[in-house]
Amino acid sequence: MPRFARPAALALAVATLTLSGCGAQVTSSQGKEGGSRAADGHYPVTVENCGEKKTYDAAPRRVVTNDVGITEIMFALGLEDHMAGYVMPDDKGDLTSVPWKDGYGRTTWLSKERINKELVLDAGADLVFAGWNYGFSEGEGFTPEALRRVGVDSYLLSESCRNGQGKARGVMAPLDALYTDLRNLGRVFDVEDRAETLIASFRKEVAAAQAKAPKGADRPRVFLYDDGQDKPLTSGAYAGPHDIITKAGGDHIMKDLKDSWTTVGWETVVARDPEVIVINNYGDTTAEQKRTFLRSYKPLANVSAVRNDRIVVLDYVDLVESPRNPAAIGSLAAELRNVGS
Repeated sequence: MPRFARPAALALAVATLTLSGCGAQVTSSQGKEGGSRAADGHYPVTVENCGEKKTYDAAPRRVVTNDVGITEIMFALGLEDHMAGYVMPDDKGDLTSVPWKDGYGRTTWLSKERINKELVLDAGADLVFAGWNYGFSEGEGFTPEALRRVGVDSYLLSESCRNGQGKARGVMAPLDALYTDLRNLGRVFDVEDRAETLIASFRKEVAAAQAKAPKGADRPRVFLYDDGQDKPLTSGAYAGPHDIITKAGGDHIMKDLKDSWTTVGWETVVARDPEVIVINNYGDTTAEQKRTFLRSYKPLANVSAVRNDRIVVLDYVDLVESPRNPAAIGSLAAELRNVGS
């Protein structure tokens, strides 16, 4: 799976939350400008996050985020002053063109390793913004419930919500997940106007890309290749690539998978004969190494995308839930317009 499971280990001081029923009641906190926000009529606020209603009496002040897309959601909302820091690997990609790149310079990079309870407590966190396989893992013992027991609240990335069928993730369309998190966090941190402005801007950007995207019978079949040789890791209907591919004018060949990130068999890929393969660029295996594997793997030799060398590269943060998703749609749409020309 993308670098979801590559989070943290570091240190700072413990903050407490009073837990209440099905969510966290933040009992003492300051507003973004340093004054109390509890008396201005905005709080308390209740939001629904992955099916759980959570109530906040004030904005969290020491948020720890895990992974690049999640961190940039906070930056896009201008919430650096509410963060204790972020956790992510050092292969997060080029940040020079990110509109909210200044957030990285204003926020502490807590760790390049796995996120864990000790790091969160040492950072004095009052809330962890992460997701299932984007930091949270039963196998690692790092879960919202484990944090709740030590007085730290959690907000789950909506892309990672579980659908009630085992551990399969995804309950809403990918861009809807992004807009849901922006809107929820806008309410939690009393920056609703900023959240709605972002959502409107993103919708406009996506609509502009769709207007120029291939349509109908011209839509090329597209496969998302994350990693893996024995079995490829790919995107189902509930991870970012589905909306990125579909709204860019592609026919996502794994749209029938009711999950987010999951493995499939190469025989399925061959049978569905993608005309374009999108590589997810991240981790120790470079995009060029992935491209070389796809070109040399004999079962794929007659697949249209390989035969015609139509292999496109997008960065990890473009493809997981993040404020970079709308721009990725525009970028991929430009590539798909060239297919068949």
